[in-house]
Amino acid sequence: MSRGVSDKITYKPYNQGGQWLLPPSLDELVPQNHFARIVSKTVDELEIEEVFARNTKGGGASRYNPVMLLKVMVYCYMTGIYSSRQIAKQCRENVNVMWLTGFQKPDFRTINTFRSEKLKDSIEEIFVSTVRLLNRKGYVSLEKYFVDGTKIESAANKYTFVWKKAVEKNEKRLDEKLKVFLRDVEEITRKENQIYGDKDFAETGDDTPVTSEEIKAVAGQINRKLAEINGLDDEDSKDVKKKLKKAKRQIEKDYLPRKEKYEKANATFNDRNSYSKTDEDATFMRMKEDHMLNGQLKPGYNIQVGTENNFVIGYDVFPNPTDTRTFIPHLENVQKRLGCKFKFAIADAGYGSEENYDYLEENEITGIVKYTTYEKETKRSFKKKTFNTENWKYDAEQKEYTCPCGNPVPYRKTVTKKNKSGYLQTYEVYQCENCEGCPFRELCTKSEYGRVIQRNGHWLEQKAKVKDLLSSEEYKTLMKKRSTECETVFGQTKGNLGFRRFHLRGKEKVGIEWGLLMLGYDFKQLIRLMNT
Repeated sequence: MSRGVSDKITYKPYNQGGQWLLPPSLDELVPQNHFARIVSKTVDELEIEEVFARNTKGGGASRYNPVMLLKVMVYCYMTGIYSSRQIAKQCRENVNVMWLTGFQKPDFRTINTFRSEKLKDSIEEIFVSTVRLLNRKGYVSLEKYFVDGTKIESAANKYTFVWKKAVEKNEKRLDEKLKVFLRDVEEITRKENQIYGDKDFAETGDDTPVTSEEIKAVAGQINRKLAEINGLDDEDSKDVKKKLKKAKRQIEKDYLPRKEKYEKANATFNDRNSYSKTDEDATFMRMKEDHMLNGQLKPGYNIQVGTENNFVIGYDVFPNPTDTRTFIPHLENVQKRLGCKFKFAIADAGYGSEENYDYLEENEITGIVKYTTYEKETKRSFKKKTFNTENWKYDAEQKEYTCPCGNPVPYRKTVTKKNKSGYLQTYEVYQCENCEGCPFRELCTKSEYGRVIQRNGHWLEQKAKVKDLLSSEEYKTLMKKRSTECETVFGQTKGNLGFRRFHLRGKEKVGIEWGLLMLGYDFKQLIRLMNT
């Protein structure tokens, strides 16, 4: 052993029961540039005390400050903690959260009540205040709106589905049974006018559905008839009573509950094809996370998000799985909340439709939105497809196509179609008369009536405008930027934070959860910019 060097093992002093002469302040334990400090400072800048005051009744015992609870919720959501019990645990054990609470310890019930009920009427206003704060500080201009959507699974059980087609089929079968049953009741009572007024049952038509109100009316007639013959003891009356009592049981135990169940289901669908029994606002849709690789449908929500300069400035929750039909209501909602009008709307091909292009044009918004077949149509191989009608010669004056074989394809009629949102689309129908014996027929069409073309002139004009718009380098750059704007939000939320399933049920509560996530995301972006 060298001189002056000891081989004795030594440790730093360790004493769990040690006492401080002056106890440390919680403020000293939280670094100056920590997330918790930025969250606290930013929430204070929002000045949202009035928002909570408007939605809170006075009186009763003292309560936790809603601003403090909001800070805790935003911080926990931005760090990947979503359970009310886990958030309550952070309030007791996590130094940063303890600093946010001022060493108060709200329990999980308080946290859950605040999130589910108190934020219900406030979260949108709080988010709008945050966006306006970002606008005042110059981080967003509220001129460009990059929009995209993602689907997130509901908290509902994935096997609690109700399908519209199944309900319609079962209800139709029930209606058929009911019509036969009601005719039998008429025969028993021999008093058709007491049940159906001045017309007998056959006049309602075979396709007319029977309502629960009509079934209740029949039940009332049966009860009155039973009361009338209650004191009669002859054989005929006993037979009638027996049959009427059986009919009454069938109505009360089977037909009426089933009919009310189907009517409730039809009211719940609300233009959807499905819903979940445990979260009636959720719709069954395909998710990207398909671990079984079988295309399984799961109850979920279509979340629409809009960004600018990597800050989320708008969001909406839709039960509709199609992005195309959410575009217009989403833009209108966001512009109404923020009190602004966007100059540019940038979205991917999932939003490209005739109705959406018309809306953007009417509202003087420059829409940098591709349509579904845009990429295909810009390739050389598309223009080489001989039997693609968009490559055929068209004579606008004669209203006639010319097929690759040189045969005329003349105009036949005009057809107007209405989509689910009520938008009207007009098509001109053209049909070739010389397909019989054509050597290219098998390559051109499989129809026994010859080649039929549906031409939507307005849609072709819109596509030409989109192609012309996207030929500009300025708009190409904006379209490329879209993928780094919205996709980053979904990558951070679903990938880094692991938020792939909501924890609350119902559209309102789902909106609260997503609002907290978006507040946390914007605060993170603010921290990133402040530290650069």
